[in-house]
Amino acid sequence: MTALMKSRDHTSGLEISFQDEPLIIDPSGCVFWPDQHLLVVSDLHLEKGSSFASKRRTFLPPYDTQASLEKLAICIDRWQPQTIISLGDSFHDQEASERLPQSYRLRLRQMIEGREWLWISGNHDPQPPKEVGGTFCTEAKIGALNFIHEPKPEFITGEIAGHLHPSARIVSRGKRLRRRCVAGDQKRIILPAFGTFTGGLDLSHSAFEGLFEPVNLKAWMLGQKDVYCIDASQLR
Repeated sequence: MTALMKSRDHTSGLEISFQDEPLIIDPSGCVFWPDQHLLVVSDLHLEKGSSFASKRRTFLPPYDTQASLEKLAICIDRWQPQTIISLGDSFHDQEASERLPQSYRLRLRQMIEGREWLWISGNHDPQPPKEVGGTFCTEAKIGALNFIHEPKPEFITGEIAGHLHPSARIVSRGKRLRRRCVAGDQKRIILPAFGTFTGGLDLSHSAFEGLFEPVNLKAWMLGQKDVYCIDASQLR
């Protein structure tokens, strides 16, 4: 793969090979595993707006959960997964699933109905969400891939994690561009935050130190309709 290589084989995503498994990176930031009919998404942070309002008295527009669920519904409709894994911090705090408005709760149940849904525990939501369905676990292993919320300092081959909200910067045509990205090498992939009110942490941040083999690191930067593969040497 070369710098600025964009989606080709799929109109809605870029196919990569990870642990000899074909994965498709969707421009939304989720990843689809065709052979397993599995969709993985990370850091939804549902009800972040209501959390800020109730705990910090900081009032954000109360539409983050609706926007995140609508975006997720589009991805589910596009890929038609039989299994969905949410890689932790699905809810912004431990009470967020209880604050979930009934209409959103019903929408989420409709998404879960008829498929396997795994909630991976995160640092924001270490306990199972209440009355939304699905299965709660600390991590999941399927074939050669290991799904977990927070990347471990040691290399765990085949790890797919979230937590760090990766983003990347490049200079193109004299302009500096910053985008959310899926970051990965031959052993580990870290997904960006999917939630509406979630930011990104640049790959140059010390939090990523030691998590990737620099020579093999790639940032799959997310555009509105395409995914662009950038080598680590071209990040700024």
